[in-house]
Amino acid sequence: MTTLAGSALRRYHEATKHSPLSVAASRHRLDWSNKPLPFKVYTSVEGVPPPEDVARLCLYSNGVLRWRRHPGGERYGFRAAACTGALYHSELYLACADRKDLPAGLYHYGAHDHTLRLLRQGDVRGALVEASGGFEPLVAAPLVVVLTSTFWRNSWKYQARAYRHAFWDGGVILANLLALASADAQAASVVMGFADGAVDRLVGADDLRETAVALVAVGDAAAPPRTPGPLPELHLPTEPLSPREVRYPEIEEAHRASSFASGDEAATWRARAHAAVGEAPGPLSNEPIVEVIRRRRSTRRFANRSITRSQLATALAAAMAPIPGDSFGADLVAPFVIVNSVEGLEPGAYRGDLTLIRAGDFRRTAGELALSQPLGAEAAADVYWLSDLDAVFERFGERGYRVAQMAGGVAGGRLELAATAAGLGATGLTFFDDEVTRFFEPAAAGRQVMYLVALGWRSRRQLP
Repeated sequence: MTTLAGSALRRYHEATKHSPLSVAASRHRLDWSNKPLPFKVYTSVEGVPPPEDVARLCLYSNGVLRWRRHPGGERYGFRAAACTGALYHSELYLACADRKDLPAGLYHYGAHDHTLRLLRQGDVRGALVEASGGFEPLVAAPLVVVLTSTFWRNSWKYQARAYRHAFWDGGVILANLLALASADAQAASVVMGFADGAVDRLVGADDLRETAVALVAVGDAAAPPRTPGPLPELHLPTEPLSPREVRYPEIEEAHRASSFASGDEAATWRARAHAAVGEAPGPLSNEPIVEVIRRRRSTRRFANRSITRSQLATALAAAMAPIPGDSFGADLVAPFVIVNSVEGLEPGAYRGDLTLIRAGDFRRTAGELALSQPLGAEAAADVYWLSDLDAVFERFGERGYRVAQMAGGVAGGRLELAATAAGLGATGLTFFDDEVTRFFEPAAAGRQVMYLVALGWRSRRQLP
């Protein structure tokens, strides 16, 4: 396993921290003329309507649920899963066994028109099993989802910090996908250990621009796939993302350092890390999950109104439910909470089990910690997920950074869904890294922030 002193991902994490000084000193300005397209659009492959079950899975995990127009006439879509900056850099690819309503093949889901595009004919699931080192849930899955991130589509705004966002935003999509699978009583397992180059080649991604961040095995009743022979390279044309792409070496170095060269390496990592397959979570709500996802919005203003201790505790329990997969555990991320206005709890700093760390009115502090965004102060509660990266690197090596960030994203996505199901509002926020850790010390000593969600009652007067 990686020693902390030699950890490239630890260096990346330190280099991409926000502090009041770094934010004040930043000269980065958004070049609107160079803003990337929020979709991957193939120009030479016709789309086909997905079967009903596949359509539901894709639409409510990463599809467009609402279209709007800017005053200038430009059309833009709001996705089922929140994304940093609404830049929507994540894509879904589907490798499926042969079905009566869909031939076996590798498909790309086009969120812009809600259709599938066939990229490879035939059953290629075996290539993903091989890339994972034979991870058992993939062997029995009739459908495997490959989740990718295109770095430039997020780094246009967030620069090198976008590598974190690949897993934050991917985790929010996975929260939706896992909730959908659970509602349908389908097995689902998130796979973080795989040969990066093999998966990227399979879906036609450039591993330093667009790359796979997770696989998801969906279902468990399929016959084992055969390992396909050599597959040709995919060179299918797509619409340009923007006139000019800017690459960030910090992202590329972090990705290389945490990549696996083979399925055998992934299997060895999995065994050495003692990464057990987690149990599937129960349903998030008695309400149909698609209705919860449809109602979810990123809150832009909170009402001056208290939530109850029960509402907060229920949302936290949903957020911290087990993540079924090859590398997750209850000890990866731990929630810490600033309570501003919760009935049954005095204002103060709390652990995730709602035991008090220290009492006090920290509403102003909550706003300051959230990059001085007013939403942090307006919220009834702010939930931070922190990880002991020393322990993560000791157990998982460099790959552990991806796992910890993804765990934070899944937890945050689940908390937003649980808040929505309870009639509350929630929104993900960014933060001043070390200032958050210092605030929760000594309880959070040595931990690093992975994610932040503010929740409370939505104001009827939302910002445009």
